Amino acid sequence: MKTINYEAEAAVLGSVFLEGLLFDRLTVTEAQFDKHAHRLIFRAMKRASELGQDIDLVSVTTNLEDTISQVGGTTYLLQLAESVPTTENVAMYEQLLFEAYRNRKSREVAARYAANPSEEKMEQLISDLKHYQDFGVEKQEKTTRDYLEQIMRDCLSGNHGYKGFPTAYRDLDQVTGGLHPGELIIVAARPSVGKTAFALNLAANHCRQHGISSIFSLEMGHEQLLERMISAEGGINNQKWRGMAFAEEDYTNVIFAAGEISNWKLQVHEQSRTIQDIRSSLRKTIRDCPNEQHLAIIDYLQLMAPMERRERRDLEVGDMTRELKLLALELKIPIVLLSQLSRGVEQRQDKRPFMSDLRESGNIEQDADMIAFLYRDDYYHKNTDKPNIIEIILAKQRNGPTGTVELMFRKEFGRFLSLKSREEATA
Repeated sequence: MKTINYEAEAAVLGSVFLEGLLFDRLTVTEAQFDKHAHRLIFRAMKRASELGQDIDLVSVTTNLEDTISQVGGTTYLLQLAESVPTTENVAMYEQLLFEAYRNRKSREVAARYAANPSEEKMEQLISDLKHYQDFGVEKQEKTTRDYLEQIMRDCLSGNHGYKGFPTAYRDLDQVTGGLHPGELIIVAARPSVGKTAFALNLAANHCRQHGISSIFSLEMGHEQLLERMISAEGGINNQKWRGMAFAEEDYTNVIFAAGEISNWKLQVHEQSRTIQDIRSSLRKTIRDCPNEQHLAIIDYLQLMAPMERRERRDLEVGDMTRELKLLALELKIPIVLLSQLSRGVEQRQDKRPFMSDLRESGNIEQDADMIAFLYRDDYYHKNTDKPNIIEIILAKQRNGPTGTVELMFRKEFGRFLSLKSREEATA
């Protein structure tokens, strides 16, 4: 396993000396070069490119400044330029450089694990290995013709309906087409409006359709979350878990609901608070069940720990939403991310949320494929003419229309129902 390939590094740099315009087509970065002198030369080339200079011996020498002696002087630069007879093979040189980098970094992370092995570090090792093994790997992309043929096959087979996972709420599915793999879906509301209950209903409905729901609960424990799911499934008043007397039928309903839930493919994580933790858990779940339909739910954004400290909280939140969007694309699953709204909502006469009400918004609006706000008129007005009705306000939908969908919300059970279903509404 070759971990150093100075010849490939020199060939890449020499190719740029022969044809300066090649630099902008390179996919390698300074970090992939192992030799210090080669890193300095690449950095000087990048500086010349940023300044709009032609990349040649003169501009690189100028931008190396006092570090010219560290790379072997102009003599070594001339050797690089003369070492490559043609630039036709620069792509191959890059791949050889990437291969050495991947091998080098893989050996490093494996050595760190071997020095202090543990189950937790095993997941980190797998995550790091996958991260490094993706560097420079050329992926065979589908052509336009491939996509057109797939679209025609779907049309002819009648497979041109919902592309996402159905939520089981018909009005919502008609507008959104379901929860789409690869999408980051933000569900935001003020405290106690019902966003956790809505997320749990989405998870339960997905499990009923034989999918796997992974819930990352940062606010409540595993047991409390399951109690809420049992209440929704069995029609049991949530308050009865807090000391109210259970009726005889409640015990029967608890047993029935717990039995149903035990058959679901449901995973609850209460210790995962970072993107790294969530990524490792989801990768393991998908690796263990690669042919299943996976849904991830995170409750909620403002309780997540940042990957790194930034000077402002909104920048930290932006880092997290960007990484979650990339994770949804990588794993090809929908990720539902709950979020708090700012108190600014309470200062307006109309309490329906706007985009600007997202707390510490950062890049939330940019990264999300869908943003749904939850609004209940009976949360603010006791004498409303819409009791037990919750509005799902689709403020953003990258691939569909915006608008509002109404659902029935049986708050005492934490259960959401479609208004169009008379049978459900009277259950």
